Amino acid sequence: MQAMERFGVPPSIVGFVMPTGYSFNLAGSTLYLAMASVFVAQAAETTMGWHMGLAAQITMMLTLMLTSKGVAGVPRSSLVILLAALNSFIPNGLGPIGVAVIFGVDELMDMGRTAVNVIGNCLATVVVARWENEFDENRAHIFGTALEAELDLKSGNVAFADAVRQGD
Repeated sequence: MQAMERFGVPPSIVGFVMPTGYSFNLAGSTLYLAMASVFVAQAAETTMGWHMGLAAQITMMLTLMLTSKGVAGVPRSSLVILLAALNSFIPNGLGPIGVAVIFGVDELMDMGRTAVNVIGNCLATVVVARWENEFDENRAHIFGTALEAELDLKSGNVAFADAVRQGD
């Protein structure tokens, strides 16, 4: 929140948008679930000859979009949601096998989905701040520069100015 404030977004916007975003704006998790579920469905088609139609794929994606809203802050919870969805849409118990295959790369994928989630939440905060006319354009343009350090010193934020000097 302090970094967003330094970027020119007031704390009142950040205090509302960021927690809401972590609960509802999980674009990285949704993208991950979409790719993983289609991967397992394609693997089932290759190994068993079972084909998942377009209507079933769309229904599965909508289901995953709704169920992914509860994954914030729970490690590996995407795998639980993926398993539940796959068990509902893919026949013959192939869901657990597909999740077991994905489990090996899930830690790497977790880093990517977390990065996308954080970027999306920060972007949402800036968009809402601009929408509410509370975004400080001048502050955003000097973010991370010596000018920001001078402004921080003048306003009494010595810690921020010191962080800029140290490169943090």
